[in-house]
Amino acid sequence: MPRIDPLLIEFPPLASARLLLRAPQAGDGLALNAAVVESIAALKPWMPWAQKVPTADESELTCRQMAARFAQRSDLPMFVFERVGDSDTGRLLGGTGLHRFDWDVPRFEVGYWVRSSAQGQGYVTEAVQALTRFAFDALHAWRVEIRMSTANQRSRAVAERCGFTLEGVLRADSLDVDGQVRDTAVFARVRGAEEPAA
Repeated sequence: MPRIDPLLIEFPPLASARLLLRAPQAGDGLALNAAVVESIAALKPWMPWAQKVPTADESELTCRQMAARFAQRSDLPMFVFERVGDSDTGRLLGGTGLHRFDWDVPRFEVGYWVRSSAQGQGYVTEAVQALTRFAFDALHAWRVEIRMSTANQRSRAVAERCGFTLEGVLRADSLDVDGQVRDTAVFARVRGAEEPAA
């Protein structure tokens, strides 16, 4: 299949049974701030960007920076909202997105987080499933992967529930948020294996 310039690819909001996923935009700062402030204790052990409570202005700046990266297709962050009707959004539940990708393959890495009051309700699994389907069906991915610290059992459970295969553990490959060397588990879905062949 001929390669299309990523700037020409349309990224409509993605809908699942309970969720709408869309790119961050100006004005999302207050909703993001509320979710992060509520969840800072749960996010801090895993997320480098959640090491301190942000101000409302800092959260708004983050949203605008993410929107710019999304528009440039240098990163594809998305917010996860409760779905209200066919196209309206309710509460911001967390974030996901396609990161560290290679458009030539194409391959993508899925990331995710959820606010504390929305944990344990299957929202992350639903969002990851919707985003993975979009990557394979609309972006013609050959590979979608999820990486996490081997200590992050909740994140690992999401990958397993979504049908990703553990390919291995990268020993001492990166630093955790405290600057300590960590091991990283690599899960993937690959076309021709977990996904039907093209």
